[in-house]
Amino acid sequence: MNPFRKKAQEIVAQLSLEEKANLCTGGDFWHTRGIEQFGLAPANLTDGPHGLRKQNDDEQSPDKGKMVPAVCFPAACSTASSFDVSLLEKMGQAIGEEAKAEGIAVLLGPGINIKRTPLGGRNFEYFSEDPFLTGQVAAGFVRGVESCNVGTSVKHFAANNQESWRMVGDSIVDERALREIYLSAFETVVKESNPTTLMCSYNQINGTYASDNGWLISDILRKEWGFEGTVITDWGATNQRIEAILAGLDLSMPGPVPAYTQELIEAVNAGKAPLETLNESATRIVEILIRNAQNKRSTFDKEKQHNLAGEIASECAVLLENDGVLPLQAGKKLAVLGGFAENPRFQGGGSSHIPTTKVTSVINALDEAGISYTYSEGYSSNEIIPDKKKIEQAVQTASQADVVIICAGLPNKFESESYDRKHLNLPDSHLYLIDEVIKLKKPTVVVLMQGSPTLLPFRKKVNSILLAGLTGQNGGAAIVNLLTGKANPSGRLAETYPLSLESVVAIDNFGERAVQYRESIFIGYRWFDTANIEVQYPFGYGLSYTTFSYKNLRVSKPILDHADTISVYVDVTNTGKYAGKEVVQVYIEPPKSETYRATHELKGFEKVFLNPGETKNVCINLPLRAFQFFNNATQSWYAEPGKYTIHISRTSRDPILSASVEIKGERQVVSDFRQKAPEYFTPHLGTKFSEKSFKEIYGKPLPIEMPIRPFHRNSPIADTRQTILGKLALKLAVSKLRNSFSEIGSSDADADEIQMLLDSTIFGLPFRSLVILAGGKLTFTQLDGIIDIFNGHLLKGLKKLKK
Repeated sequence: MNPFRKKAQEIVAQLSLEEKANLCTGGDFWHTRGIEQFGLAPANLTDGPHGLRKQNDDEQSPDKGKMVPAVCFPAACSTASSFDVSLLEKMGQAIGEEAKAEGIAVLLGPGINIKRTPLGGRNFEYFSEDPFLTGQVAAGFVRGVESCNVGTSVKHFAANNQESWRMVGDSIVDERALREIYLSAFETVVKESNPTTLMCSYNQINGTYASDNGWLISDILRKEWGFEGTVITDWGATNQRIEAILAGLDLSMPGPVPAYTQELIEAVNAGKAPLETLNESATRIVEILIRNAQNKRSTFDKEKQHNLAGEIASECAVLLENDGVLPLQAGKKLAVLGGFAENPRFQGGGSSHIPTTKVTSVINALDEAGISYTYSEGYSSNEIIPDKKKIEQAVQTASQADVVIICAGLPNKFESESYDRKHLNLPDSHLYLIDEVIKLKKPTVVVLMQGSPTLLPFRKKVNSILLAGLTGQNGGAAIVNLLTGKANPSGRLAETYPLSLESVVAIDNFGERAVQYRESIFIGYRWFDTANIEVQYPFGYGLSYTTFSYKNLRVSKPILDHADTISVYVDVTNTGKYAGKEVVQVYIEPPKSETYRATHELKGFEKVFLNPGETKNVCINLPLRAFQFFNNATQSWYAEPGKYTIHISRTSRDPILSASVEIKGERQVVSDFRQKAPEYFTPHLGTKFSEKSFKEIYGKPLPIEMPIRPFHRNSPIADTRQTILGKLALKLAVSKLRNSFSEIGSSDADADEIQMLLDSTIFGLPFRSLVILAGGKLTFTQLDGIIDIFNGHLLKGLKKLKK
């Protein structure tokens, strides 16, 4: 039980009904309400997750309202590639210390949604396509932050896997896929790290908005997993306030929303919502206030944190190609090309964008290291169309060098919160520069700064490719250390790099308002490896400057019963000449099954440091759950009796050593879809999962999408663009909000980027969000009047607006 529970209950018992109801809605945009009579200040909730995005609320400061500079650590797309739980815990602790110094009660992160397709606009903020890896690294991060007496908010619960229509969309997922893929990481974090809060997503899950989803919040999260913390909404995600509190949702953000307070009071008085339910929600919120009151504002060492950000970035970079050019030999004449070398892309756009304390670029780091080079821009950081004059100058610079280093990747506008990507291509300006340099036949290294997979048509034409990812503010130092051999690349891909967008099966059902997850469990490597589809680079892939060998694989027992955990042991030796880290990956291949399953799944990993010639014995434990799938027929986790193969692998499709274990026990009834949904049993390139087959595995009628007209509270504002009034209103809203959105994006946001953020965010808002975001200046009755006017009922609407 939460150590503050008893005191919180005592306080709540002394509050009036109105005070309790008030607690369950935010006090302002970034704060809860406080309880002045008990000396409890409002709790400050601040965006993360790879640093703080705190708004200055000091009334005396000339910078009031601006974001406070903070240390930007590598984004989740990079930190997952470290395959290092302890590293994530260390990073979480560093951010927790900074949060404590800034008076933050809850960091709004980490984001642990699964990367269903590589087009997800916010994928850079999430860890992986694999739920096991996601759960493990996220649990480490949460433990680190919470060790500083600062809360976390694990988000976005659940099945929030695209930015398109994210506030009104419906993720239609069969329960097995939901349990195995999209809920699994949340379960791991809840059970292993006990986060302070969980944040519900905007979207619907199988026809019910996340905020109102009692099956998810109460039945699964609280009863099955034992979560005792607070469930909060994403900002503006509350659908129906009474349904939400009955579902188990405690805190609606932001505030104030007087209408919600009044609804809760009336519902309790009318017996529509039990007082005990309101008391429980208020108690959980008061626990946060009590905990926060214990923290004393302090200071933190910004330079130390900056250096740590660089150290972490060096652990996350993935060496994709290398024919011996790296590490760079001393004395070589270097040419450094590309605008990202001087103005790096090191974080994503949207609510996680952090105003940094400082930034170290590749150019800065080379200067600090005293390494000579010549630099030519080639393209500016936001330039998409090739500038032939710049590229000619860059090629001329490259022609005079012994080794060429090209910094390339994805500009801010290519991946951001609020909108999804349209393709997997790098900008033409970057590709053209690389192609022209290749013609020189000089040793060429490409450094990629990006948060999502891209197509790399040059991958076999250059000598080396280093995927730096989104490195955080000290990425330049990390990159230079890796290029020169001061650090040895040890990152492994946390997501597959496909050979084409068309080979991603989930892309057939992506981006719509109501999305059927017809591929079920077959996402990421579970799809590519099971269907035996060629990829650019598989999940778990990554090179090193040294080499490793494996031997002596053994398991602690050959037979596993239904209460056992087995241990897997293997000896790993550094057979090269450089010290380095190897990621030992364990995949489990199930026996022939009565249901559809992936050929193998990641169920364990360990990162180990080895000096040249050194051998270490690595032990990885596998609980029974590692062998199980979710059996819809019995509504339980089940490991079929039979022989399972344990693979020690370098990637998801590169087993080195294998051993077998047998599971014994009685067979359960399993839903047999072999006749009604055969494509799930023989997936291959070109497989199309039909709606007919999906209905079979879904097991119940599919949710019905509401028509666009007439407009209603959940209609996205985008739907009104077909009306004259809607066009005028949206034009006014865009012009008013343009300046504020430039800050949400990035310091170097251009007009196109700002417009994309505006279009996707404002146009995607449902009407009901206007009441939530209006801070008490708009009632739901008035909102209904506005909707009536949009529906052509002018007089009816005007009457409601006067109330």
